[in-house]
Amino acid sequence: MIQTKTRKPLRYLVLILLAVIILGPFILGFWTSLLPTADIAKGALWSTHISFANYAEAVKQTAILRYLLNSFVISTLTMAAQLLFCSLGAYAFVFLKFKGRDLLFYLILATMMLPFEAEVIPNFATVRQLNLLNHYAVMVIPFLTSAFGIFMLRQAFRQIPPELKEAADVEGLNHWQFYWRVTLPYARISLFTLAAYSFLESWNQYLWPMLTTFSDKFRPVQDGLRQLQSQETFNNWGMIQASAVIVVVPTLIVLFVGQHYFKNGLNEGATK
Repeated sequence: MIQTKTRKPLRYLVLILLAVIILGPFILGFWTSLLPTADIAKGALWSTHISFANYAEAVKQTAILRYLLNSFVISTLTMAAQLLFCSLGAYAFVFLKFKGRDLLFYLILATMMLPFEAEVIPNFATVRQLNLLNHYAVMVIPFLTSAFGIFMLRQAFRQIPPELKEAADVEGLNHWQFYWRVTLPYARISLFTLAAYSFLESWNQYLWPMLTTFSDKFRPVQDGLRQLQSQETFNNWGMIQASAVIVVVPTLIVLFVGQHYFKNGLNEGATK
């Protein structure tokens, strides 16, 4: 009893310390975005002129709203494409029997070991030859599917009882009908997980948009922040920090809304 009473406060103390470490940078960034640039330049952490003026200036004087729209369009298209193509690929690897099925799956799985940086040069050469640079397509087409998504949905589809497939065959359902009416509803948690994962992965991309987008019309938020910070005349650090907070908010919303599905989806895909 004494050990249990001692361990419980220690656990809470460790959790509080971890929460402070994780949330500390965001809280500090949000607080800094409320301070005037003059106080930020002096290194002051307190000011009597706290306001949301930096946010108003960021919206009026920068293209932050355009960056947000670009990222939302790109992330939504990428998410929808991965849900479709990854689920179709996973269905084929579970319910269709063809020669070399397992070998092909392992080859796809092996691509997860390749870092994205190793694929940048051939992908860039390809999209340049196709005249896709500085367009939404260049941010979506290379990421229409993912080995991780196929793997996770394959694990989820393998949990579908064989009796369901046999019953569907008896009822005369074809593969498309079984895929739409049975497979997708059964694996909805894994689908929600993949949706959140693919959306956040696309939203947080930095290297690829930096190489392939050249104008504010198509530039996403991560590259847009870099563009703001690289401008020679742009030294309004309060406005930059406010823009950074605006960019982080959609990510936090997706994580907060999808954390339940994300946790359950990973557990579902890890067990058989």
